[in-house]
Amino acid sequence: MIMFWTAVLASTTLLYVLLDGFDLGVGVLFAFAKDEADRRRMLAAISPVWDGNETWLVLTGTILFGAFPLVYATLLSAFYLPLVVMLGALIFRGVAFEFRFKAKIGFRWLWDVGFAGGSIVVSFVQGMTVGALARGLPVQDGHYVGGTFGWYSPFALLCGAGLTLGYALLGAGWLVRKCDGPLRDRAYGYLAFLTAAVLAFLVVAFVYALAMHFQIMGRWLERPYLLVFPLLGVYAAFSLLRGIKDKQDLLPFRMIALIFVTAFATLAISFWPFMIPFSVTIDQAASPSSSLDFMFWGAGLFVLPLTIGYTAVVYRVFRGKVVEISFD
Repeated sequence: MIMFWTAVLASTTLLYVLLDGFDLGVGVLFAFAKDEADRRRMLAAISPVWDGNETWLVLTGTILFGAFPLVYATLLSAFYLPLVVMLGALIFRGVAFEFRFKAKIGFRWLWDVGFAGGSIVVSFVQGMTVGALARGLPVQDGHYVGGTFGWYSPFALLCGAGLTLGYALLGAGWLVRKCDGPLRDRAYGYLAFLTAAVLAFLVVAFVYALAMHFQIMGRWLERPYLLVFPLLGVYAAFSLLRGIKDKQDLLPFRMIALIFVTAFATLAISFWPFMIPFSVTIDQAASPSSSLDFMFWGAGLFVLPLTIGYTAVVYRVFRGKVVEISFD
C-alpha cells in the first residue's frame, strides 16, 4: 500500500505541474498582453479548466497529510513563509480572474495586476521549493532545524526563476493550441524566446549543481540509466523547435509537456527512496498500514477516479480552438 500511495502522490503532483502549470503560464504571459482583446482571449483559453486544475494541488496536499504526515509536517515547517505567500497569491489570482469581468474599465488594471502578479508569485515559489529540496534541507532526526529561511539559497532563487519561465513556456504552448489570429502568432514568438531561456536555465542549473557538489549529482553516477530521461528531453526539445518552425499548433504543447515529464522523472528517481532528500525515506514517512488502507477505501477507490474522470470529460468537452467572442 505504501508504493500505491507513493505512485499516486507522484502522479497527482505531475498532473498539477502540467495542468495548473499551463494556466499559471498563461497568467505570467498575461502581463505582456497587447490589448484587452488579447487579455480576454487568454482568459477564455483557460476559463473552462483553470479552477479544476488546482484540484490536483489539493489532492497532493491531502495525500501528504494522510499518507506521509512526517513529510507534510517537515515541509510545512520548512516552507511555512513561502507557502503562505503562495496561498495568498493563489487566492488573489482566483479573485482577480472572476472580478475583472465585472469591474469597470477604469479598475480592470487592478485585477490584471492581481492575476498576472499572482501567477508569477505562485510559479516562483513552487520553483524555489523544488530548488531548495534538490539542494537539501537541514533536517535532523526527521525534524526541520533550518529556521524561517533555512530553505533560502541562490540555487533556490534560480530554480524559482526557471520554473516561472517553464510555466510561461507551457502557457505559450497552450495559447498556440487554443487560439487563432494575432494572439496565436505572438504566442509562437513567446515560444521561440522561452524555449531558448528554459534550455539556458537547465544548463546553468546543471553546472551550478555540479560546481557546488550537490548530493543529488552523485545519484547520476550511481544510476546512469537516469540519462534516458534527459535524452528524451533532448528529443522533445528538437521536436518542439520543429513544431515552432512548421507552425504545428498541437505539437509544441505536447513536447513541452514531455520535457516537464522527463525533468520530473529525473528528479523523482534521483531522490528515490527519499521523500525529503536525503534525510527522510518513504518507509520512514509513511503512515501506519491501517491508515493507508482506510484512505484507499475512500480516496483511492472513489475520490481519485472521480477527479480523473471529471478532468478527462472537461478537457474532452472543451477541446479545440477558442471561439471568437465580442469585446466591449
